[in-house]
Amino acid sequence: MKELIVKDNALITASYNLELVEQRLILLAIVEARESGKGINANDPLTIHAESYINQFGVHRNTAYQALKDACDDLFARQFSYQSLSEKGNIQTHRSRWVSEVIYVEQEAIVKLIFAPAIVPLITRLEQQFTKYELQQVSSLSSAYAVRLYEILIAWRSVGKTPIIELQDFRKQIGVLDGEYKVIADFKKRVLDIAVKQVNEHTDIIVKAEQHKTGRTISGFSFKFKQKQQAKIEKPLDPKRDPNTPDFFIDMTDSQRHLFAHKLSTLHEMSEYSVGTESYEDFAKRIADMLLEPEKFRTFYPLLVQVGFNY
Repeated sequence: MKELIVKDNALITASYNLELVEQRLILLAIVEARESGKGINANDPLTIHAESYINQFGVHRNTAYQALKDACDDLFARQFSYQSLSEKGNIQTHRSRWVSEVIYVEQEAIVKLIFAPAIVPLITRLEQQFTKYELQQVSSLSSAYAVRLYEILIAWRSVGKTPIIELQDFRKQIGVLDGEYKVIADFKKRVLDIAVKQVNEHTDIIVKAEQHKTGRTISGFSFKFKQKQQAKIEKPLDPKRDPNTPDFFIDMTDSQRHLFAHKLSTLHEMSEYSVGTESYEDFAKRIADMLLEPEKFRTFYPLLVQVGFNY
C-alpha cells in the first residue's frame, strides 16, 4: 500500500514556516491517520514511532527519537495562516496553531500529536479538490524549502505549470521569514536553486523556474514541470522464479533495507510471513533481517520492485 499524503489546497498555499523535521512529523501523522483508519480530529492523538521515522527517511537510529521530540516542542509553538471567503464573499485571513497538544513516551520511542481544531478540516483523506502525493516523493528531500516547493507545484499537476506567484507571496508560501534572504541573489542561491535541484533529483517531476520582472526588478516566479518517464523493465518479472540468475542478490544498505522492509510490511502478500500478534514495527524489523538472506531476497524481489526498489 502506498503511503498517501492528502492536504487541502488552502493548506498547500498557506503561509507558514516549518523546519524539515517538523514537516516530516506532520506528514507521518497524516499517514498514521489514513493507515490506522482513525482519521484526524481535535480530540484523539496520532502516534508517530521513531522507527517509522527511521525507516521512511533513512535517519540515524540514535538521533531519531530526540529529533522527533525536539520537532514536537517547536511545532507546539508554530502558527500558520491561510485565507478563505466569508459568508458575504469577502477574503478573511485565519491564523491558527498546528497542534493543540503533544505527548512523549520516551520508553516506547513514540510521540503523539493532537491537531488544532482549525487545521482538522484542512487535512483529510475524504474531501475532493485536494492535492495528493506519495510520502516517498519527499522522503529524500533534505531541504524544507524543497518539500514546500513540491507541494506547491503538484497542486497544479493537472496543467503542468503554475501562474505567476508574486515574490512576497512565494517567500511566505515556501517558508522564508521576513528577515531572511532579502537580497534576491541570496534568495535564489540559498532557497530557490536548492529547492529546484532537489525536486528534480529526488521526486517524480522535473521543474523549471521562470522569473518575472517589473521594470528591472524581479517581482515573481512561475514554474513549468512535467512528470519523469518511468524506468522501463526490459523483461516482465515472474514472481515464481529468480529474475536473473540462481545466485541473484543485491546487497542493500541498512537504510534501504529498513525503508523497503517498512513498505513490504504493509503488503497483503507478506501476511504469510507475519508471526502471531507481533507489531507492525517488529514485522518490518524481521523483514529487514530477512532481506540479508539471498534466498529470501530473491523471494521478495518482485514485491520490492512493486514498492519502488530499483538498482
